[in-house]
Amino acid sequence: MTSGSFVWPVRVYIEDTDAGGIVFYANYLRFMERARTEFIRSLGFPRLETVDLDAQFVVHSLALQYHSPARLDDEVAVSANIVKLGRTYMEFEQNITRGDKAELLVSGRVKVACIDKVSFKPRSIPGNLASALQTGINV
Repeated sequence: MTSGSFVWPVRVYIEDTDAGGIVFYANYLRFMERARTEFIRSLGFPRLETVDLDAQFVVHSLALQYHSPARLDDEVAVSANIVKLGRTYMEFEQNITRGDKAELLVSGRVKVACIDKVSFKPRSIPGNLASALQTGINV
C-alpha cells in the first residue's frame, strides 16, 4: 500500500467463514464496504446520506481478485483509496492483507456512483464531499 493509505482493521469471526473455516468469498465485500464507510467518516462525514438529502450512493461496478484465503480469527487490514474521482462517481482501489508482511489476500476496484434519490439518475457528488474527497486521492 502507498503511504497515506486509509486502512481499517477487521477481525474474522465465525459468522464470516464457511464450514471449512475460511472467509466466504462474498464477505470480503462487506469488509471493503466497512473500510470505504470509515474512510468517508475520517473525512468528516459520519453518514453519506446526510451529506445531501437528495443524493444517494450506490456501487456501480466492481472487480475482485482473490489471492489467498483469510481464516477464522485472522486480523486483516482493509485499505480504501480513491484512485479516480469523477463528477458523479468515485473509484476505489482496495486491498485486504494479513500480517506484518502484508500478505495480499484480495485486491479490487470498486466504483461508487452518486445518484438522485428520486429519479435514480446520475448526479454530481455534493460539493463539500467532492472537496474532501480530493484530499483523499492516492493516484
